[in-house]
Amino acid sequence: MDVKPKVNGDVNDEERNHRPATIAGPTNPMVTPLLTDLYQFTMAYAYWKAGKHNERAVFDLYFRKNPFGGEYTVFAGLEECIRFIANFNISKDEITFLRETLPPTCEDGFFDYLQGIDCSDVEVYAIPEGSAVFPKVPLMRVEGPVAVVQLLETPFVNLINYASLVTTNAARHRFVAGKSKLLLEFGLRRAQGPDGGIGASRYCYMGGFDATSNCAAGKIFGIPLRGTHSHAFVSSFMGPDEIIEKSLKSYDGSRICEDFVSAVQTWLSKLKRPSILRGVFGETNQSELAAFVSYALAFPDNFLALVDTYDVMKSGVPNFCAVALALNDLGYKARGIRLDSGDLAYLSCETRKFFQTIENEFGVPGFGKTGITASNDLNEETLDALNKQGHEVDAFGIGTYLVTCYAQAALGCVFKLVEINNQPRIKLSEDVSKVSIPCKKRSFRLYGKEGYPLLDIMSGENEPPPKVGERILCRHPFNESKRAFVVPQRVEELMKCYWTGNTDKEREELPTLKENRERCAQQLDQMRPDHMRKLNPTPYKVSVTAKLYDFIHFLWLNEAPVGELQ
Repeated sequence: MDVKPKVNGDVNDEERNHRPATIAGPTNPMVTPLLTDLYQFTMAYAYWKAGKHNERAVFDLYFRKNPFGGEYTVFAGLEECIRFIANFNISKDEITFLRETLPPTCEDGFFDYLQGIDCSDVEVYAIPEGSAVFPKVPLMRVEGPVAVVQLLETPFVNLINYASLVTTNAARHRFVAGKSKLLLEFGLRRAQGPDGGIGASRYCYMGGFDATSNCAAGKIFGIPLRGTHSHAFVSSFMGPDEIIEKSLKSYDGSRICEDFVSAVQTWLSKLKRPSILRGVFGETNQSELAAFVSYALAFPDNFLALVDTYDVMKSGVPNFCAVALALNDLGYKARGIRLDSGDLAYLSCETRKFFQTIENEFGVPGFGKTGITASNDLNEETLDALNKQGHEVDAFGIGTYLVTCYAQAALGCVFKLVEINNQPRIKLSEDVSKVSIPCKKRSFRLYGKEGYPLLDIMSGENEPPPKVGERILCRHPFNESKRAFVVPQRVEELMKCYWTGNTDKEREELPTLKENRERCAQQLDQMRPDHMRKLNPTPYKVSVTAKLYDFIHFLWLNEAPVGELQ
């Protein structure tokens, strides 16, 4: 695709929302040049005032520590960053606001400058979205006029931080649950506002979830939707007498059951006969039964019942089975039940026994495998505990702890200047973890004989890349004693160009959400198991070349002030 940056010009807010563009604008209309911190504009003015605003700068966007006590992160949010810069333009209304906001000493020429800027002189290199990534390795490298790139800092960090955090959270839930389980994202009502809700649905799907309850996300991103009914629906019924229309046509349309309610009642009576079920339940709650029947009449081919409104084993499960068996007689197959409270391990196992007994006693093929879904404030630890206890849950509906990233509030992305006018720059700190790695760099992933990634290594831009079969010294960026020789069996360059500005360079196509989801699964599948385990995972190594190591420490010594003892 030939992507051309937007032509300069004044647009108002309405025109921005409707302007045709080679790349569509951000999914969220609130993502505009004003979605930034004030100090980005004050710095832009100071750059402009000093005549430095067009100096060529290179910034790295990266993070310092993997989240959730793990040893990997999944990179997400790149597409939204590219959408943002492809449509970057400060409108007249925004210029007016900035005039009123910045000190009155700011000169008119600065606002004329702001009104004319776009990202046609910016280049963006990034690791593909959906990739497994690690601390210190740049997720994105942004090159361009320093004032313009500075204005991109906060929006980029905002778009990457939560997206990567929640995608990683989803991937961790998928890893604990296992590949065979269905994972449903039910977090909209507990998310941090509509933006958090929409973003969570998108990035949880990327991280390995199968569906969402969020209709807006389903429409925008094409994510499969799932959902049935709540406790309110069950408790809204008083009894079977409320059901007026009782007929139900068979699945193949060949016949009609005139009184589906009676058919269900008949099956409920039959369920009390087998000796193995005797004593499990007696008289079930009839208002609950009425709710189940009513829902089955509305959705006979998609019947899934919430069974814990009154009592799971004494009412909910038997009532569900009676309805499911009546549907089966008409050629339909019930989807299953949902448990939203109680001892999920115990209840799921007892429910499975109930289903299997029905299959054996009444000769209903496949009934023993009827689906069991669990919800109720589930999280990564709950899934792990259920696995250890033993359970029969087929699908998990997860909300609050997933979408709010309850275990960790933020990923902590940073955006650091590493070069200006071809001069490498470094940010120093008494906390070594906050020292930046200077200069424009290339990043590579080195693979070993077993096919697993061994480590990521950064090199200066002009260094020869690592080669398959050739030994390379890999050094810890700051600890001189940590070093190792590696003979890679495969070398993968991590950074690709996603925005070329006005250059003739080729750019990568933006993958679809589904492609990013597939990439995430593939990337995590190829990680070594000890890096992925929940308890005490092995740290993944991030290194620099010997030449870059020497340069980092040369620049460090050159820039650090020398103390003087009195």
